[in-house]
Amino acid sequence: MTSPSSSSFQIGDLRSVDRELLMAMRSGDTFGIGDLTEQLGVTATAIRQRIERLLESGMLEREKIVAGRGRPTYQYRLTVRGHRRAGANPTELAEAMWQEILAIQDANVREQLLTSVANRLGRQFASQVGRDGSEDQSFESRMQKLSEMLTDRQITSEISHAGDLPVLDICACPYPSLTDTSDERAMCRLEEQMISEALGRPVHLSSCRLDGDQCCQFAASTPSSDSAT
Repeated sequence: MTSPSSSSFQIGDLRSVDRELLMAMRSGDTFGIGDLTEQLGVTATAIRQRIERLLESGMLEREKIVAGRGRPTYQYRLTVRGHRRAGANPTELAEAMWQEILAIQDANVREQLLTSVANRLGRQFASQVGRDGSEDQSFESRMQKLSEMLTDRQITSEISHAGDLPVLDICACPYPSLTDTSDERAMCRLEEQMISEALGRPVHLSSCRLDGDQCCQFAASTPSSDSAT
């Protein structure tokens, strides 16, 4: 997913002024503080503050320039991650691709593709939710970490309990434009498979907003040992 230095910087954290700076650097050239100050019409202090945030997030990298006996200066450029965030909003592309997947006539091919997408997303989350084989990583702690990660990505979620088992509650559909009320419920199944992959244990959608329930709830499919991975 992201490098350790940027893993806590999620999509909702990018400020409009930071995105403005990224957009100004999309050419791929290197820029100095003076270049960006002139281009954006703000103070050098404001530029430095934005640069520090973007360096920490892994969206910028800097190069030290030493010329003669003077103080060294720095030049900045976008990283691969920075170029991705400075690009166009991929929502329309994602929606078009989703509709094309659902339009595949062969049900087996369509299901295989949906499962592959769900598993890929799940593996990305799994790398950060504690599926590292540690004995102290309980199913509930993994679910709590996943809930925090989803919330960081503007998918508000929380943990409740059904008996002794934790339940992941998502009370607002994360992808409303991709969700439909047909019997297929493809997005619901994708989320179910993605969460199962992320947690290393099968979960099922026990309640769904499309059925009039207050929240979509994902619960462990079996009351097996909490140490399952």
